[in-house]
Amino acid sequence: MRQLIITLLIAASGVCWSLVYVDSIRTGFKQKTYCMPLFALGLNIAWEGIYAYTDLFVRGTISAQAIANTVWFLLDIFIVVTYFKFGREEAEGELGRKWFIPWSVLVLVCCIVLQFLFIAEFGDVAGEKYSAYLQNIAMSVAYLYMLNRRKSSKGQTMLIAVSKCIGTLTPTIYGTMEGNTFILVTGIICFIFDVIYIYFLHGIKKKERDAAEGNACTSCA
Repeated sequence: MRQLIITLLIAASGVCWSLVYVDSIRTGFKQKTYCMPLFALGLNIAWEGIYAYTDLFVRGTISAQAIANTVWFLLDIFIVVTYFKFGREEAEGELGRKWFIPWSVLVLVCCIVLQFLFIAEFGDVAGEKYSAYLQNIAMSVAYLYMLNRRKSSKGQTMLIAVSKCIGTLTPTIYGTMEGNTFILVTGIICFIFDVIYIYFLHGIKKKERDAAEGNACTSCA
């Protein structure tokens, strides 16, 4: 029974994170924007790329997690494409647009270095777990910052927000079952920030719907 619960939790996390990536790609190309903040994207693609390679070529295991990491890494590539294709338009000021590519590349490189530092310090097994939750906290804060900076729901959907929340919550439950206090505490922190993000995104979307309905009524009058 315990193993069944763990399997279901891992499967739920995999499905939810896949929804985050797929909807980010769909929404990004549809709205001509990027849907994942730069630091979140950098940490994500670095984590998934490194551990997909580690699982498949270093450990030599073809597990469900290894397959998921590989699929997520490939999906992340498309999100990176949306970022570089549409992100310059959202850069702040002439300086931001001029240095958009060098700055973005610097951030991505730093994210890769950070992931390797986790492996060097904690090993690939512990480093994989601990870096995942620390970067999830950073991602949750980054999404809140993006929402505040854009002052709109552009590039952000409730499907992405809720799926990200559940996708992190389910392995947190699994980690708690294993008695890992670090995962429990960092998972709770992620959950709090994710719920705050969902709340404010829902509020902004409601205001946008009300405004659109008001404009429609005015046009019909």
